[in-house]
Amino acid sequence: MRNDPASAAAAILPLVGGPANVTSVAHCMTRLRLGLADPSAVDGEALRAVPGVLGVVVDGGSYQVVLGPGVVAEVTAEVEALVAPTTAAGLALKGAELRAAQRRRNATPVKTALRRIANVFVPLIPALIGCGILAGLNGLLVNAGWLPGLTPALAAIASAFMALIAVFVGYTTAKEFGGTPVLGGAVAAVTVYPGVAKVTVFGVHLAPGQGGVLGALAAALLGTYVERWCRGRVPGALDVLLTPTVTVLVSGLATLYGLMYAAGVVSAAIGTAADRLLATTGAFAGLVLGGLFLPLVMLGLHQALIPIHTTLIQQQGYTVLLPLLAMAGAGQVGAAMAVYVRLRHDASIRTTIRSALPAGLLGVGEPLIYGVSLPLGRPFLTACAGGAAGGAFVGFFAMLGDKVGATAIGPSGWALFPLLAGNRSPALTAAIYGGGLLTGYVVGFLATYAVVGPGGGDAGEPRDVPAAHMTDPC
Repeated sequence: MRNDPASAAAAILPLVGGPANVTSVAHCMTRLRLGLADPSAVDGEALRAVPGVLGVVVDGGSYQVVLGPGVVAEVTAEVEALVAPTTAAGLALKGAELRAAQRRRNATPVKTALRRIANVFVPLIPALIGCGILAGLNGLLVNAGWLPGLTPALAAIASAFMALIAVFVGYTTAKEFGGTPVLGGAVAAVTVYPGVAKVTVFGVHLAPGQGGVLGALAAALLGTYVERWCRGRVPGALDVLLTPTVTVLVSGLATLYGLMYAAGVVSAAIGTAADRLLATTGAFAGLVLGGLFLPLVMLGLHQALIPIHTTLIQQQGYTVLLPLLAMAGAGQVGAAMAVYVRLRHDASIRTTIRSALPAGLLGVGEPLIYGVSLPLGRPFLTACAGGAAGGAFVGFFAMLGDKVGATAIGPSGWALFPLLAGNRSPALTAAIYGGGLLTGYVVGFLATYAVVGPGGGDAGEPRDVPAAHMTDPC
């Protein structure tokens, strides 16, 4: 599919009702997102059978075709080119209204809030990944004493984004919550301006960056509400002058004299809690986090972890939680391998596993989850058991003082190796993480092999899965 995205787009469109049935086209890290006027026009079975399609996720009137990282952007561009000439503005509006109505009926206030917070941070993931890999590479070069003339430049490139991440958080926050993005960025920029060191709050001088991304998020949220309040009250002739001025002034003062201090307390508490949790109950914490991550995803509660990850990365340079959670994917891989061995006569499920396993090893677990473990039932639970065992393995070493973290969020599985960091040598950090993956594979395999008989037990046909079950951070 990567070599011919045009053919993939041409194969997908007729199976979703044709270009005239498509009201919107977008993509995230792994999925082509199609808004549809008539979801019943989709041929789900034929769509899943298209070469390169790894799965189909349903969200009301939206169909999300899992294609995998990289290739999804190319296919999306081709779909947009095919859809654009036939998509009418009126139909798009109607489709948007239908999707909004579906979301209002299906989403709880908590899930909606978490999803919107996640939408603030997801656009930042590519930069976190790129800068995280460069930071790891630079660390290796510095430790080895290689290329001393290049390492300062790499350090600057890798660190610049994190130094200004508050501005980007402010921009995406305002965009997500209906404000002017640049005003959100301007208000959030206050938190990282060096001059805040001259501001005294509660008898203590503020520090640039105090409160981290949480402070930036709170500042931009306040700025958005102030801006929207002004828009409805300031005369049109003065709006261009007064609204941005009042927004930046009111939100900036509230940020300096309240939000930065409060967010700083919360951010420090998150870092302290994460360190103490792993230092005192690392094995148990890893077992719980690794074992419950897939159910959290199914409930949509995993989105609450995104700002926590980002806070830890900004504060400590890496998040110690992600490697524990990544073990859920290892358990999933082990479970799929056991199913492959046990169901020797089920050609369909074995074909699915063969095509999805490479992606699973690299941390893209959707094809295995939605094509194998969830339809079969019990392998989903044994996959969780494998994740729990892997998490306990990594957590046990954290209790011994060997922390394993990730400098970015998004990747997992083998793809997380370039982003690993910790308080020990890179080799030891990688060995602990690799040991956790191996533990997850083995336990997931053995537990699944024990509960899945040659006939498949409670096997079922692959099916479309509600969007609440998505694992992709987008």
